[in-house]
Amino acid sequence: MTIRPLIILPDPVLRQASKPVERVDAQVKSLADDMLATMYDAPGIGLAAIQVGEPLRLLVIDVAKEDEEKTPRVYLNPEILAQSDEMNVYEEGCLSIPDYYAEVERPAGVTVRYLGLDGKLHEEKADGILATCLQHEIDHLNGVLFIDYISKLKRDMVVKKFTKAARKTTA
Repeated sequence: MTIRPLIILPDPVLRQASKPVERVDAQVKSLADDMLATMYDAPGIGLAAIQVGEPLRLLVIDVAKEDEEKTPRVYLNPEILAQSDEMNVYEEGCLSIPDYYAEVERPAGVTVRYLGLDGKLHEEKADGILATCLQHEIDHLNGVLFIDYISKLKRDMVVKKFTKAARKTTA
């Protein structure tokens, strides 16, 4: 397992839509392992392949608390089939937008269909933090960031801050 560098805002790669995973092979499984290692190292609770520069519809999640046993999950080609009318607000962050957090309102529950590493289709109902995390990571696969859910003024300030920081590191 290799810890991969994270793509950081304002990199335009983060706005790319990801392509479906065609088949579950050793390369896909290796990428999932690398992504889990990268997510745990960061540390985070979710990571989409695009965040490590791979435009594939693959994401990893582990919402176990620090004192709990790890429960890594891998989702290939995930899609939201249904979402609850009830909404939840969570303070979200993103490994590609380090040290910035904002409250985001999303459906409290979702039903997701995805391909597992076993090559089979699965359906899962999720609520709470898992539902939020799935929606956040699936957004990444579509080129959407959590800052797209906050006011334009706040979003512009965040993008400006990260653009300025990126210029400093390349200068």
